[in-house]
Amino acid sequence: MTIPSPYRTLPTDRRIALVTHDIANNRDSRDGYVARIVARGGGFRPDKLRKWPPGQLAREVVRHNLETPHDELGLMIALYVELEPAIQIAFLDAAGVAHDKGSIAPELAPPFADAGAVSSAARGLVEQFGDDARRYLRTIALYNADGWPGLGEFISDWE
Repeated sequence: MTIPSPYRTLPTDRRIALVTHDIANNRDSRDGYVARIVARGGGFRPDKLRKWPPGQLAREVVRHNLETPHDELGLMIALYVELEPAIQIAFLDAAGVAHDKGSIAPELAPPFADAGAVSSAARGLVEQFGDDARRYLRTIALYNADGWPGLGEFISDWE
């Protein structure tokens, strides 16, 4: 059995909200989603789809699982840095990582903290945020494992 990406474990309404945000704020994303819907077949015309409101287009994208792994990464970054940064801010603060409202300082290079700080921050995050923290931790472990030593072992202990 394959393990779904952290993005795919989000409820459908949250995935739609993320894709809606992406479409509304990134023209390239809109064009990419339109192209994927058209490529599926079914009679959709690109000019018609481009006129759809972001929410309607997002529902179609999510309904047919047309998000790519690259889209998923961008959507999860948007979730944890732009839209709902509280979990990332709490984790970075607890791990002692410099950041600006949840964005890691660009001059920092991985690893961002030692294994002890990562484990302690992860444990506190799960206590505070529960399953949302688990999803966040799986996300950063999947996309940036080198930045967070010991996180993979921490996650495997509760999976």
